Amino acid sequence: MTATLAQVIYGTQVFYLGYFIAINCSYILLGVVSMLTLNRYLDRHALDWQPRLHTGAEPPISILVPACDEEATICGSIRSIMQLEYSEYEVLVINDGSKDKTLEVLLREFRMLPFSEAYRRQIPCREVRGVYRSTVFSNLRLIDKENGGKADALNSGINAARYPLFCAVDADSILQRDSLWRIAEPFMEDPAMIACGGTVRIANGCRVEDGFLTEIDIPRRPLALFQIVEYLRAFLFGRLGWEPLNALLLISGAFGVFRRDRVIEAGGYRGDCMGEDMELVVRLHRLQRAAGRRYRISFVPDPICWTEVPESHSVLKDQRARWQRGLSESIVYNRGLLFHWRGGAPGWLAMPFAILFEWLSPLAEVSGYVLMTLGFVFGLISVEAFMLFFLVALGFGLLLSVTAMLLEELSFHLYTRPRNLPTLLIYAVLENFGYRQLVAVYRLIGLWRWVTKRKAIWGRMIRSASWHVQP
Repeated sequence: MTATLAQVIYGTQVFYLGYFIAINCSYILLGVVSMLTLNRYLDRHALDWQPRLHTGAEPPISILVPACDEEATICGSIRSIMQLEYSEYEVLVINDGSKDKTLEVLLREFRMLPFSEAYRRQIPCREVRGVYRSTVFSNLRLIDKENGGKADALNSGINAARYPLFCAVDADSILQRDSLWRIAEPFMEDPAMIACGGTVRIANGCRVEDGFLTEIDIPRRPLALFQIVEYLRAFLFGRLGWEPLNALLLISGAFGVFRRDRVIEAGGYRGDCMGEDMELVVRLHRLQRAAGRRYRISFVPDPICWTEVPESHSVLKDQRARWQRGLSESIVYNRGLLFHWRGGAPGWLAMPFAILFEWLSPLAEVSGYVLMTLGFVFGLISVEAFMLFFLVALGFGLLLSVTAMLLEELSFHLYTRPRNLPTLLIYAVLENFGYRQLVAVYRLIGLWRWVTKRKAIWGRMIRSASWHVQP
């Protein structure tokens, strides 16, 4: 072995060991901050279990539900929204050119009739074909429009919204009764609040009857079980960790509340971005920072939205590739925030973290596993170096996954059946031996599609809707 080759091999080992140590230590630090933040949050809301009296001082909210080919779950989702515990809200369902029977199901189920109203187009969107109003619920309207994608549907809903706050909710999601009040509370506490996100949990395995969540359970399929652990880690560690610094870069498109005027001022959702939810939040940071405004973007851990996740590898691959592409677009479109002199924690901490440990991580992770394994097989890397690499790569990940599960059990304890916690702990361990590496490959595919500028395709989320029990 030549001296040059030996230096290259040594440098490769140092790089990958250093990268995996850095990314995992960063997540551990976020985890520590998350635990402290969650503990303070739970202390402040220790009495939230008591009956809540609505004073009428709560800000009215427009709930926007974009729907495209959602006939299997849309009615149950709307029924769950209509039974929310909140003083004043309206619901706008936006039918984005569905090709199935979504429109017909909504018109029949909620007895909707054509409704004539002025439609002010403050944000550009596709043509609106008609507006309907329910004769069952006076605060339920339906916008039927040409297909333009989720971002375009949300922009159409923002144009029609009547209230100063709007809540974006996925059409396949179920909200708990107190979710809207909990996610709106930060806006009542801080007038500078412009956006707030809530926790998304996995509905696979649960039971929903006529829009009511009646039973919480875990799914039986391994792919969905892995995603429970993944979601807990992302929300309880990732989101909570950045919240105290006002550096949260993502509010899930499945459940988030925004100030309508700030979003209109920012130009609404971008229709040319696969990750329109993250891009909007990063853009809001960039614009508020550049203008020198006082603002806050927050996250609260207990307003829960339940949603269905993929149970097949083909759908999961398309979803994660799409998320990675959306992350790429969000960073590039808002690169002006990075190290901006007014960027604060979002520009100097969160953006570099997103670039190094989320945007580029699939490339580093996949190449690291491949090159270190090949180096060991061909005798270029010692047993000690190979074992140390996998100890760092898998050991830290195992620690994070198990800690997230224990944090969920100690704080919210939603999964109460005797078999739930042991099963989830087993999958928290198994997740590190195949699933995480597979997701890294899927994300790398998304990164490659973005780099090669392949045409963006949303793909189709195949929903079993097995957790919906029809009345």
